[in-house]
Amino acid sequence: MTETSSSSRAPSPRRLTTRWRALRNVAAVALVCAVLGACAGEQFQKGYILPPGALEQIPIGASQDQVLIVMGTPSTVATLNGEVFYYISQRSERKVAFMNQRVVDQRVIAIYFDKNRQVQRLANYGLQDGRIFDFISRTTPTSGQELSYLTPLFKLLSFN
Repeated sequence: MTETSSSSRAPSPRRLTTRWRALRNVAAVALVCAVLGACAGEQFQKGYILPPGALEQIPIGASQDQVLIVMGTPSTVATLNGEVFYYISQRSERKVAFMNQRVVDQRVIAIYFDKNRQVQRLANYGLQDGRIFDFISRTTPTSGQELSYLTPLFKLLSFN
């Protein structure tokens, strides 16, 4: 009988089992990485997206046309002792792909005009400590016509 070289012999069953285990482990790690990559957090922006530096381009006394050129069409318009343009936005995030979104920030940019349609005041309303807060003047609006109009806007945003 002739002796065969060790390189032409079939691998032992023990070696095959070890190779299959290693291959199975590599496949499992690749699968876990793919699943975790698909679950990466997401951010969502709804409504108006404020262009960088836009509010700085609107001085007190600017015309309504200038505001429309810089800011675009408002989300809604109201009349409170003159006209008010509201630009409404909401930012939310989801940590994992299959979970619910969580609201991170809600903003209402308000541009107040006098009877001559000139900018009288700017406000950037958001929520701070659960209350409506103006991030420009650093104040909380008091009760009255303005607050009664802003409150439903924030309630509407929080349910979307």
